[in-house]
Amino acid sequence: MNRTEQLSKLQNTENWDVIIIGGGASGLGTALDAASRGYKTILFEAVDFAKGTSSRSTKLVHGGVRYLEQGNVSLVREALKERGLMAQNAGHLVKNQSFVIPNYNWWGGYFYTFGLKIYDLLAGRLSLGASKYISKEKTAEMLPNVQENGLVNGVIYHDGQFDDSRLAINLAQTAVEKGACVINYIKVVKLLKDPNGIVIGVQVADQETGNKYDVKGSAIINATGVFTNAIMKLNDSVYKKYIVPSQGIHLVFDKSFLPGDHALMIPKTKDGRVLFAVPWHNRVVVGTTDTLIKSHSLEPVALESEIQFVLETAQRFLAKKPTRADVLSVFAGLRPLAAPKEEGKSTKEVSRSHKILVSKTGLITITGGKWTTFRKMAEEIIDKAIKTGKLPKRECVTEHLSIHGNKDTTSIDRENHLYIYGSDIPKIMELQENEPELKEKLHPKYEFTLAEVVWAVRYEMARTIDDVLARRVRLLFLDARAAIESSEKTARLMAKELGHDEAWIAKEISNFKAVSKGFLLSEYQ
Repeated sequence: MNRTEQLSKLQNTENWDVIIIGGGASGLGTALDAASRGYKTILFEAVDFAKGTSSRSTKLVHGGVRYLEQGNVSLVREALKERGLMAQNAGHLVKNQSFVIPNYNWWGGYFYTFGLKIYDLLAGRLSLGASKYISKEKTAEMLPNVQENGLVNGVIYHDGQFDDSRLAINLAQTAVEKGACVINYIKVVKLLKDPNGIVIGVQVADQETGNKYDVKGSAIINATGVFTNAIMKLNDSVYKKYIVPSQGIHLVFDKSFLPGDHALMIPKTKDGRVLFAVPWHNRVVVGTTDTLIKSHSLEPVALESEIQFVLETAQRFLAKKPTRADVLSVFAGLRPLAAPKEEGKSTKEVSRSHKILVSKTGLITITGGKWTTFRKMAEEIIDKAIKTGKLPKRECVTEHLSIHGNKDTTSIDRENHLYIYGSDIPKIMELQENEPELKEKLHPKYEFTLAEVVWAVRYEMARTIDDVLARRVRLLFLDARAAIESSEKTARLMAKELGHDEAWIAKEISNFKAVSKGFLLSEYQ
């Protein structure tokens, strides 16, 4: 996947069947669905793939235990089916994760066991394992650092766990392999309309060169997540709010706060939220929050109240209590929730299911949704384009479509940090053999090597330090200080690969340090 090649494809193609705005989970899923059906497809991402919400999730592929409690059985059933398909189609990135719910009252064990048995039944043959009631002793054994004072029993259940931005990159690669044109750092600045006001294309600006292109197509799809309202401003004559952003944050800690392989799930915090502590890349991710916010940005910042909430809740349930000083990284993400009809609704009342809207101009917009159901959402978007007469009818083929990198899960060694590359691992090893200097580590505390930086630039369309250290190699999310310390080494290697000068290196390091500030907890003290 090479940006120069993709640009050439853009410049040499007259008309497209499908134009997609937005390179997150929904957009990339839609590009893959459309291209695999044989439609001429192009996707534009204004910054980098998964730069927004899609790289900032809780790293779970799940049916949504909380939605089951709310009685939303159809949403849970659909998500559980999609969870199973993701595990089959991207086995290198999606793994079976066991979760333990510690209960501090006698009825909790029975209540959650019963509810989770229904969860298992809804998953059917795609179940990842049976849930069961466990004793206090077994709970403490499975969660070595759990607060044992007052512990009565526990429940174990299974869900999926994955690497979100790595899946986004692999989806982009698969879409390209199926014939799509997929480009980052190209921003849609205008919607092109015919005399009747129907959208017939987009005007885009290359963020690197400033070059503008008019691109015509049949079906124009807006999959811009929290930036949906901005595209709708270009589309509508009267402004209307289509999405409301809700913020969720996560704190990342050393593995010593949750040793072992099991995740911790707290089904009811003091304000009724669900909180997870999940093992991820040999660290522990703890979150999340749910805070309606007034404005959105590319770099959302965790609020002090959110940090306090996650820390205090973690301290209540863990014997070794994490403090501010233990936080390796903090990241905030925005959920694009479909706007409620009445103003002022809480985020719990705002719909979690996705909505597909067709404007009078013919623009098709997807709002809401989550990573787990990205494939199904994409199928529905393209089916909607067919139904509205934008595309000739062709059947969806993604249900059992293997995603780039997919490997048989039995052959994956998750102890090797390269496991996320799946079937590309031998090529990265070969890169290191051919250029031995690339075996050098990016940072002494971490296994990531210079070869992964080169791989990201040559084959994964990485253009900036942030692209590499935040979304190709997940160092910024795992340890913000280590990422800052690795920034110059990364910049110099990228400059060599991309043909940039010292001025570019200095600017890139400065930009990356500015971005990284939002991931450092010390900034809030």
